[in-house]
Amino acid sequence: MTKIGNVRVGGSNPVRIMGILNASPESFYKKSIYTGKTLRDAAKSMENQGADFVDIGGMSTAPYLSSIVSEKTESNRVITAIKIIQNSTNLPISVDTCRAKVARDALEHGVEIINDISGLQYDKEMQNIVSEFTPSLILCAYSQRTVLGSPVMTTKRLLKKSLMIAKKSHIPHDKIVLDPAIGFFRRTGKGPFFTKTNSDWLERDLSILKNLGSIKQTFPVLVSVSNKSFIGKILKNRKSHARLFGSVAAEAISVMNGADIIRTHNVEATRDAVLVASRICCNARK
Repeated sequence: MTKIGNVRVGGSNPVRIMGILNASPESFYKKSIYTGKTLRDAAKSMENQGADFVDIGGMSTAPYLSSIVSEKTESNRVITAIKIIQNSTNLPISVDTCRAKVARDALEHGVEIINDISGLQYDKEMQNIVSEFTPSLILCAYSQRTVLGSPVMTTKRLLKKSLMIAKKSHIPHDKIVLDPAIGFFRRTGKGPFFTKTNSDWLERDLSILKNLGSIKQTFPVLVSVSNKSFIGKILKNRKSHARLFGSVAAEAISVMNGADIIRTHNVEATRDAVLVASRICCNARK
């Protein structure tokens, strides 16, 4: 049975909720940016609303933003946030980073989960860090080269590559969750944290969400669709702050298609959608 941050995920376990807490002012969704007291209050609120974990980001990785900051800045933001959350909640903490130094700093401060949107591929030192600390991992589909082929097969191939790296780093299968990278396959981008593809990015994301059962294989799968671009596109270019209802709809459908964890900015609304979708699609996940 898979556990991340000592929380059982996948199988007949309830669909879990991961709340997003951004300590990065550059983040695309401005309502998710917190510091100091607002961070403490947001973490406590997410815990009370039913989050099972929180995910801290110290640098935005949105493909369409120029948001690179120094490792020192990212690490300082993350460590400050970790201390605040640890002092105000009992929630397991995930850190969203592709950088080994940031991951080490977080793990040395008691973080239990590393969420690497490059699937351990952006920073080669990340393999050594996860081998040393053996944290739970969220591995995202990613490639530094342009990918071709069907979205589902390409995504499965990239995830397999990251799984091989995790295996070499001595991470047990039961500490791994897969993320099919909604929003991170693009024709163009302003930063290094996306996978270049010649296919239509909207159709790619929709295809992935329709085929989660094929992608997850024997691993739990995390889906992060909250306020993302494909929702704005479907809603005729609606801005990120006005995508709540579309996000909740996509999250409910993701649950019905096999998602085991929903990563979201909107914990309370997402929790209701997850409970209803779980009850409709499979009584084992009440």
